[in-house]
Amino acid sequence: MDGHRVLRLGETLRATVDALPRLWRGAWGAILLAVVVWSAKAWAVGVGGLIWAPFGLVATLVLAGALGRIAITEDLPQARRLGLGPAGLQFGRPELRLLGAGLLCAVFLAMILSVVALALLALFGMAELNAQAIALRQWSAVGPVWKLALLALVTVFALFAVVAFTVRLSLFAPATIGRGHMVSLQSMSIARGAFWPLLVGLIVMSAPKIGLVLLWGAGLLSGTAGWVVFAVVLAGVQFPLSMALVGRAYRQLESRTAVEGKA
Repeated sequence: MDGHRVLRLGETLRATVDALPRLWRGAWGAILLAVVVWSAKAWAVGVGGLIWAPFGLVATLVLAGALGRIAITEDLPQARRLGLGPAGLQFGRPELRLLGAGLLCAVFLAMILSVVALALLALFGMAELNAQAIALRQWSAVGPVWKLALLALVTVFALFAVVAFTVRLSLFAPATIGRGHMVSLQSMSIARGAFWPLLVGLIVMSAPKIGLVLLWGAGLLSGTAGWVVFAVVLAGVQFPLSMALVGRAYRQLESRTAVEGKA
């Protein structure tokens, strides 16, 4: 049955871009709220950071709830029937479910990262590399080439495993809103058979964030002004793009899951 669970990447990307204006129209208030609150983080230092944290969390949940409702529906009236508020400003049970599902996914990924990190540390420890040569950056004296190549290959596979889990969990937000209850690890079954299209789609739609990171690394964005630009682009472009992508993917895959269940 997995052969029928195909996520058409080109169609999904086009639908994602086409849906962007609708997400802006329906959630402009939530986007503006997130921009203001996230921008304020630049001035929240020390104790101010602790005061800012709950406001940042609420603004993020409001934005995710608004964009998620719009992304999994055909039009704004349908999204409003799912609880979309005026300008995307609402806070109810769906937002609390998103918080719970997000925390469960975060805990699971943290466990995976811990296991991977411990396994790699043990492997590198057993490899008996020359620690002094590493500290002095004398790479030719670190150890045999075959051993370094093997360690690099294992590291790549371990990191890929973390990426794979992250991608397969990426549908938790639209699934939580669409199904009306918390969906965390169950989202991996929805994404079954669609890993590569999802991975490529998420990378393509991360272009705004990648651009910001490159500009920051080049020194063209910095300080408070740079952080405000980050907040504007992330809330106004990156987050809507990502949610539109996973929302579209969820709609396609969920409909095929329902067909498979009936079969």
